[in-house]
Amino acid sequence: MAIILRLDRMMADRKISLGELASRVGIANVNLSNIKTGKISAIRFSTLDAICDVLDCQPGDILEYKRIEPGEDKKL
Repeated sequence: MAIILRLDRMMADRKISLGELASRVGIANVNLSNIKTGKISAIRFSTLDAICDVLDCQPGDILEYKRIEPGEDKKL
């Protein structure tokens, strides 16, 4: 996938744990963990909005686009 999730980086920068962020965002730890590790294919805007609100960041701080060149593995 060409979208890379950088939630782990933002959480480290803000010094916030997975459990605390999940609690403040209002989602289950396992769901936030799946977002953090990139094991998702979609994210609701309401969830992204809540994460950005708690972390005081922009969606672009969490999501990164990387062009996949021909012949490159699609799973980064």
